[in-house]
Amino acid sequence: MSRGFVREDDQEEVPFVAPRADLPEGVTNYVTQVGMDALLSENEQLIAERDNLDITDEKEKRIATNHINARLQLLNNRILSAKIVDLSKQPQDEVRFGALVSLKIGNDKKLQHYQIVGVDEADISKGKISFISPIARLLTDKKVGDTVVLKLAKEDRTFEIMDIVYPT
Repeated sequence: MSRGFVREDDQEEVPFVAPRADLPEGVTNYVTQVGMDALLSENEQLIAERDNLDITDEKEKRIATNHINARLQLLNNRILSAKIVDLSKQPQDEVRFGALVSLKIGNDKKLQHYQIVGVDEADISKGKISFISPIARLLTDKKVGDTVVLKLAKEDRTFEIMDIVYPT
C-alpha cells in the first residue's frame, strides 16, 4: 500500500534505543565473569519487564514491547560476542584485563584503585575502567614499580603502579 493511504495517527514512532557502551569494530568483547553475570541478569530483568508490562492501550503496549525487544537485541548481541577472561590465568605480576591496580597518581599520597574490565562493566564511580580506555592501555603489561605518563591537553599525569591483584 502506498504511504499516501496511511493515516498519520496509525503510524508508530520507532522507539529510540540508546546504544550500549562503545566497543570499536573488530575489538574482542572481553568480560570478567562478574560482567557476564551482570549481562545475563540484565537480560532476565528485561524479559521479565517485557512479560509483565501493565499497559492496557494496545498501541502503547506494542511500542513499549518494541522498545524492550530492541534493547534485548543489543544486549543479546553483546552476550553472544562476549569472551570471558579467566582472571586466575592472567600473569599475576603484570597488569592485564581484570587486574585491580593500585596507583599513586602524581604527588598524591592517597592511592587510587581501578579494575580493568569490559566496556559494559566500566563504571568510574565504582573504580572500574574499560580495557580500551587510554589509561588501561597505558597500564597493560606493566608491573609493580613501573611508571606511565598520560599526556593530557594541559598537563602530563604520572601513574606509578603500587600493587596488582586479580579478584577471585
